[in-house]
Amino acid sequence: MTSDSRTLSHIFPQRYPFPSAIVVGDGSLLPVTSTGTAHLSGPLHLNNVLVSPKLIKNLISVRQFTSDNNCSVEFDPSGCSVKDLGTRNVIVRCNSSGPLYPLHLPATATALAAGSTSTLWHRRLGHPGHEALTKLASMLPSCNKDISSSLCHACQLGRHTRLPFRVSSSRASNKFDLIHCDLWTSPIVSISGYKYYLVILDDCSHYLWTFPLRLKSDTYDTLANFFSYVTTQFGATIKAVQCDNGREFDNSST
Repeated sequence: MTSDSRTLSHIFPQRYPFPSAIVVGDGSLLPVTSTGTAHLSGPLHLNNVLVSPKLIKNLISVRQFTSDNNCSVEFDPSGCSVKDLGTRNVIVRCNSSGPLYPLHLPATATALAAGSTSTLWHRRLGHPGHEALTKLASMLPSCNKDISSSLCHACQLGRHTRLPFRVSSSRASNKFDLIHCDLWTSPIVSISGYKYYLVILDDCSHYLWTFPLRLKSDTYDTLANFFSYVTTQFGATIKAVQCDNGREFDNSST
């Protein structure tokens, strides 16, 4: 409640629903001329403020204050403390030397949602760009309108692109000195029930073998049979195998 309507940022006249009078301690009625919204300091504000020119003191409803600003107010013999409801950080400390608890708000009061800086909102909203966050700032509670332009480490990593593989001219000098293996998963199971395909490439000749598999666990046995096949059919021994170290290439039974 206030006697000076100039302290309000938005004023709603008679057309706006509000009480017609305020009942004070001696039972008398003080007429209410309008209501409005008051910005106290920084992000602190009050809605539904009653304007009554005959008031001699501005009065704040603790209930309205905590609801509008998502905070708590703790009273003690020395004064009161306004705390952020989420983090329990003290936002404003007001000492009292008399029978009342005056609320003295500094001009540079810290944001009520202490951690709700533009940087925090940037993380909460999934790391939007600077332009998008600037447009959203007016709709975000307790968001610093001065959007920080500092670099976000997560954004930098997320926008990295993988460098292409360098062109390699190296090639094994003999057949089966090096083979490349990979297991491919088909999005559709074949008529015969095969869902996986083991691909083996000889580094020297670039000859390719493909083996259909029903289970991933069949990979090691198929590869072992291929080793035997190379020995009996080509009279050669596979010297090295290159793969992605998938568990399907690990023989856990040995």
